[in-house]
Amino acid sequence: MPLIAKLTERLKRHPKRVVFPEGGDPRILQAARKFATRGLGVPILLGDRAKIKAHAEQLDISLDRIRIIEPRRSDEWDGFVTRFKGLQRFKNLKDKEAEDYLENTNYFATMMLALSQADALVSGATSSASSALRPLFQIIPIQQHIATISSLNIFDLEDPETGKDRELFLADCAVIPEPTAEQLCDIAVTTAALNYHLTNTPPRVALLSYTSKSVSSKNATVAKMKAATGLARRKAQELGIPMEIDGELQVDAALDATVAQAKKIDGPVAGRANVLIFPDLHSANIASKLVDVLTRARTYGPILTGLSKPAGEISRGATASDIFGTAVMVASQAIEHKLLYPTDHDELNVDVTQID
Repeated sequence: MPLIAKLTERLKRHPKRVVFPEGGDPRILQAARKFATRGLGVPILLGDRAKIKAHAEQLDISLDRIRIIEPRRSDEWDGFVTRFKGLQRFKNLKDKEAEDYLENTNYFATMMLALSQADALVSGATSSASSALRPLFQIIPIQQHIATISSLNIFDLEDPETGKDRELFLADCAVIPEPTAEQLCDIAVTTAALNYHLTNTPPRVALLSYTSKSVSSKNATVAKMKAATGLARRKAQELGIPMEIDGELQVDAALDATVAQAKKIDGPVAGRANVLIFPDLHSANIASKLVDVLTRARTYGPILTGLSKPAGEISRGATASDIFGTAVMVASQAIEHKLLYPTDHDELNVDVTQID
C-alpha cells in the first residue's frame, strides 16, 4: 500500500487542522475539498471570503467542513497583533507595523501554527519560496538539539523489480545552498527522524557524492560528506533515533544492490537506501525535479525539518494532488508516533472521535 494511503487511514483516526495561506488558489480549494471529504480534519483557508466563495462556486467545489478566515475580520486579530509584537524579533514594532505584517496571510497562518490554532501549515502555491519560508523561520522555534532548518521531498514509488511500494526521502531540496558538515549532520538526522515517524521503519541513510568510499580523493566536498556521516552517526545515537547511515556513496551504489555489490560496497545501506542526503542545494533540487519529471511519481513537499511545528513549502508548480499529499504528510507529522503506528492491541482501543 502506498505511504499516502497508509497515512490517510491513520489520519482519519486522528484528524488535524491544516492552514493554507493561499486559500483562493484553485488547487488549494481542490486539495482542501479532498482533505475534508475524506474526514482527515479541517482545512483552514485564509483570504478574502467573497473571492474564495466565488472561486469555489466557479469550480463547483463545496465549502462544507472547510473553514475560511479573513485575517483582518478574525476574532483573533487584536490578540495576534499583541502576541506578534511580543516576539523578540518584532518587539519594537508599532501597532500599524505589526498589522501590516499580519495582513500578509503567510504571517497570519504562521501565527496560527505557533499558537496551536492550526496543527500544520502548507504554503508556497502562489508565493516565492522566500516569502513562504520567512515567517516560519522568524516565528516558529527550532527543535531541541538541532541547529539547522532544512527541507525534504518525499517520493512515493513502485519498485520496478518487485512491484512493491517504496518511499524515497531527498534532502535538502529547498533551504541551504552550501551546507557545512555540521548542517548536513542535522539534515541527515532530522530527515531520518521524519522518515521513521511517517513510515515506522528504520531509515537507511546515504550521504551522496560522486565517489564511493574513496581513500585517495582530496576533494573538499567528499571530505565534507565523510565528516557529516561520522557526525550524524554520533548524533543519531545520542538522540536515540533508529537509523542506519553510510557515506560517502554514489547514488547508484546507494539505490541498486547489484551496483553496490559490483563496486564492493557492503553494509545495511548499500543498495537499500531510502533517505538520500545531497552535498548541496543545487544537486538536491536538480535531482528532485529530475525524478519528478521523468518518473511522474507521487511527490510531496518540500516539507520543512528542524522546526518544532509541521510545515510544508510547496512548489508553485504543484498540482492539487501534490498539495493534498503534502497536507497529509504534515498533518500526519502532527500525530504522535505511538498514535500513528500503535500496536495491534492499542489499535483496537483508539478513540476515533479524539482530536489530538
